[in-house]
This record gives sequence, structure tokens and C-alpha cells, in this order.
Amino acid sequence: MEEFQLDAGERVTRTVRKHWFVLIVSFLPFLLLAWLPTFIPGVLVKLASASPESAALFAQLTPENPWFRLFLGLWWVFLWIGAFNTFTQYYLNHWVITTTRIVRIRQHGFFNREVSSFLLVKVQDVSTSVDGIFADILGYGCVRVETAGDASRHFSMDGVENPTGMRDLIMSEIAALHSKTDV
Repeated sequence: MEEFQLDAGERVTRTVRKHWFVLIVSFLPFLLLAWLPTFIPGVLVKLASASPESAALFAQLTPENPWFRLFLGLWWVFLWIGAFNTFTQYYLNHWVITTTRIVRIRQHGFFNREVSSFLLVKVQDVSTSVDGIFADILGYGCVRVETAGDASRHFSMDGVENPTGMRDLIMSEIAALHSKTDV
């Protein structure tokens, strides 16, 4: 599946996704929510011992109860779908830097993809930022590319590995493109 066609003489310089640490951090809520139901039986036992009137109700909410197992199974299925969606977003959202343009491919949900691009000759500014201790230690940050024109557009990608190297690569491609047009 090809999202875009390369022009004559155009070649892909680099394809960039978010840093692996960003994916792991986005999986943490799913892991915690998947682990949460294991605490329910213990909490129910404590509530039943504190309130003898409601002990009969809490006694029914055990892992042996088929309704409880149904709820638990549905809980884990929805968490799995959410985690799979997170991985899909990580894997399919990326930038492709070519010798003449930058292409941004964004996945929205499971079945909706947006592909947009702009020419490197229209790039006005490339800036980077690294925010936070983990971003500084692991070397990831945000790259923002702005274009010149009436409706100033920009592409921004958070969590990119080595953002300064990415900025330098884009700037060197722009310089190479300008040197070809000046000749």
C-alpha cells in the first residue's frame, strides 16, 4: 500500500516515527486498567466485612459468578482494542522526508488516513524543542516545520527521536535543493 507517488528524480531520504519510549508510556494506562480488576475481589471482601447487610450482594460479585466473568472479559476486550489502536497510531503515523518535499501520514482511528505534503522550497522555519527529563535523557522531542505563504501552514511531530538531527537533515535537503536550482 503506497500512500503517495515519488516524482521523477525524487528519492526518500528518511522515514520518521515517534520514539519507542513514547509508545511504552502510552501503553501504561492500558496495563494499569487491565490489572485493576484483580483488586475487586479483595475490596469486596473488605466491604462485606464492614457492612454485614450488603454481604450477600458482595458475595455474588466473585470471579466464580458468570456475570462477573462476562464483565471482566468485556473489560479486557475493550482495553485490548484501545491498546491495539494506540499501536496502530504509533506505527502508521509518520513523516517521509524526500529530496523535494516532506510528507506527513496521519492515521485517524482504524480506517481513516490523511496524507499531506509540502515542498521543501516553501519551508520558512524548522524548529525543535526537547521538554522534560526523559526526553532529554533518551533524546526525543518535537520538530516543527513552517512554510511561507498566505495561509502559513506547519507540520508538527512530537516524540521524534533526535529532533536536532532531523532538523539538520531537513535543512541540508533544503540547501541541496537550492544549490540545484541556483545552477
